[in-house]
Order: sequence, then C-alpha cells, then structure tokens
Amino acid sequence: MEVILLERVGRLGTVGDVVKVKNGYGRNFLLPQKKAVRATEESKRAFEARRAEIEATNAATRAQAEKQAAKLGNVTVTLVRQASEDGKLYGSVTSRDIAIGLQEQGHSIERKQLQLDATIKNTGSYTAKIILHPEVILTLNLNVIRNESEALVELPPELMAPTEASEAPAAE
Repeated sequence: MEVILLERVGRLGTVGDVVKVKNGYGRNFLLPQKKAVRATEESKRAFEARRAEIEATNAATRAQAEKQAAKLGNVTVTLVRQASEDGKLYGSVTSRDIAIGLQEQGHSIERKQLQLDATIKNTGSYTAKIILHPEVILTLNLNVIRNESEALVELPPELMAPTEASEAPAAE
C-alpha cells in the first residue's frame, strides 16, 4: 500500500513523502492515527493544495514540543519499589509508573509518550525516552530504589535537596 505521510514517522519519512508500507501497518496504524492518507491521484492533488497548511501545523506542534522540552529540562524521576536484598523488584517498573512519577513533579506526560529500552526488574539507574514530537525526543533519568534512605546514597549531590546547614551562610 502506498501512503502520503501527513507527519514525520520514524524510519519511514517526513511530511509529504510517498512511501510503500505493508497493508496492515497502513490500515491499522497510519490511517486511523491520521498520520497518512492513501496515495491516490486525487489525494496527491489534495495534499499539494494543503501542503503549506499541514507543514505549518507540524511546525507549530514541534515548537510547542520544544517549549515543553525546555520546561522539562534534565528531569530525574526516583521511584521507590519493594525489592529483595539483592535488588530484584517484586514486579517491574512500567511506563505508567514513570508517568505518575512525572505527574507528581508537575509535568504532564502521557504514558504513550514514554519509551523504555528494556524491562526494569532491578533497582538501579536507568534511562527512558520521552517522545514529545517525532522530532523532539528527551532522555529521562530514572532511579529505582528500595527505600528513601537509599535515595540519599544513589543520587548525586547536585540533585539532592539542600539541607539547612548548606543554606546557612558560613561564619567568618
């Protein structure tokens, strides 16, 4: 099946590209998600007539995603989970858990925007990707710990909350 892409799709192309995809991928994902239209002569003419409008819409959503990316900055999420003595979790950490952790910090990220490289089944430090737009992808740092006291050990000093002793000016 040939389709015309209405937005950038990873590993396929950018706005306006005519690409050949498998029937199921086009019919079940690209067309319902409004990421593409079938590549007929009529749709090609209609796309060329609306090309500037579609590209402007894509640029606006990208600008909004870049603004949100600047607001997120270098975010680190710390999740406290039950684990055995050797660090194996009783369960696993999912994108839903990470999305809830981000919402607790005041960021509105949906779980479908999160991409994990592998299943998280042990305590430790991990990374995940936040896909705000097909062209705007952030890296999120994750710390999975057993209890709050481990958070103080695993986090670098610049990420820890300042204590009263560090806030007080030095006596000279």
